[in-house]
Amino acid sequence: MKNLLMASTAIAMTAGAAFAEDVKIGVILGFTGPLESITPAMGAGAELAMAEVSESGALLDGSTVTSVRGDSTCIDAGAATTAAERLITAEGVNAIMGADCSGVTGAILSNVALPNGTVMISPSATSPGLSTAEDNGLFFRTAPSDARQGVIITEILQDRGISEVALTYTNNDYGKGLADAFQGAFEAAGGTVTISAAHEDGKADYAAEVGALASAGGEVLVVAGYVDQGGSGVVRGALDSGAFDTFYFPDGMVGAKLNENFGEELNGSYGAYPGTDNAGAGKFVELAEAAGFDGTGAFAPESYDAAALIMLAMQAAGSSDSADFKDHVMDVANAPGVEIMPGELAKGLELIAAGEDIDYVGASAVELIGPGESAGNYQEIEFADGEYSTIGYR
Repeated sequence: MKNLLMASTAIAMTAGAAFAEDVKIGVILGFTGPLESITPAMGAGAELAMAEVSESGALLDGSTVTSVRGDSTCIDAGAATTAAERLITAEGVNAIMGADCSGVTGAILSNVALPNGTVMISPSATSPGLSTAEDNGLFFRTAPSDARQGVIITEILQDRGISEVALTYTNNDYGKGLADAFQGAFEAAGGTVTISAAHEDGKADYAAEVGALASAGGEVLVVAGYVDQGGSGVVRGALDSGAFDTFYFPDGMVGAKLNENFGEELNGSYGAYPGTDNAGAGKFVELAEAAGFDGTGAFAPESYDAAALIMLAMQAAGSSDSADFKDHVMDVANAPGVEIMPGELAKGLELIAAGEDIDYVGASAVELIGPGESAGNYQEIEFADGEYSTIGYR
């Protein structure tokens, strides 16, 4: 009898091992380019979730998870597409965490993910145009659409008594989408946009752009750009010429580089980027610190959550195949179910395996609406004493 029991146990262990695999998740972010100071923490956030799941042994009968990185460049759609093709065809990734910037995200979705049937969850692509992109149910994002951010900017400006602003935006899908969303919301609320002018990234001098903005005037200059590129260039030109001394910074401009570039010159300026003060946010910051990176950076929490959703959906489907688990992403992201926080991914996987429902709250208070995008939580920042800090949540 004992020998029979041992044989049965051996067979069961062999069967379990047969189902275990090395799941690969592509991490496509602009590790070079106009967001290169922000993306290291984003990549680390996603890989923190993967390490947590691998160590738990709770995913798909003990499967491990490996990150395979690709550089989206943030701005070069051709390079981003090539990177995604390599990850899918050569590396055999099961899903993609990314991309980051809206233009390259749309290019990867239409040219690579859609033809190959690969799930993508972006932590930071915010263009409203992605809400209606053809995706065959494969595309999700843990960041809110800029349709929501336009309303947030309007509310913050109005709360500060601002009725007239100048607006500059980076000349791509992200910048144009955010500029249009904000202008529509601000003007509908009775505000005036004196000028809405595009700027190109990578220029050495922005005197002409600043001159046009200064001529139009405004109480505040709204800079819908990138902190490592033209956005900071326009701000430098505006400060040096005295054209503006108060700025509003949307998500693409918020990062430690902003403090480094300008310091006390920005005292009194303000802005907002996605974030929440829920319990999960604090827990993520603790986990990130222990792992050696800054969990308060823009879109780092959303990156952890994007990777987590991929793996939890795989568990719910009992498969790492995108065709199987794409229909489970919304299920694990939303109520009803047991709430799952950062550091509790093993618990979530075990509950799913036991047939229980989960509601993944995560680091960014995840709630996916409509076409699979975040409902949207923002943290408001303000500059004082040469650096920005969070002063509230919306």
